[in-house]
Amino acid sequence: MRCIIANFAFDLTAREVTEAMVGISPEPVTGPSVRIGRRTYPVKQVGAVITRQDRRDFTAGEVTRAMKRLGFTCYPAPEPTLDDPVRNASGLLGGPAQES
Repeated sequence: MRCIIANFAFDLTAREVTEAMVGISPEPVTGPSVRIGRRTYPVKQVGAVITRQDRRDFTAGEVTRAMKRLGFTCYPAPEPTLDDPVRNASGLLGGPAQES
């Protein structure tokens, strides 16, 4: 399927994308993501691998659109947590949690 990413046309298939991502460890997801096989990758990571371009050259939306057209499941960016980092650290270290 012909996809336009960063103003360049790519002829991609779902199989080619899956094969390109074999052996690549997913980075932590902080923005939109795509499920390829049993792993969830950030769309910018997938875009960089399949286009061999710098991540600044394309948008997450371009890659998300292409992945959806190829039949992959895409997810929006995760909701930010509103927790206080000091309270989280205190809880992880076993100290008393501060009340606000």
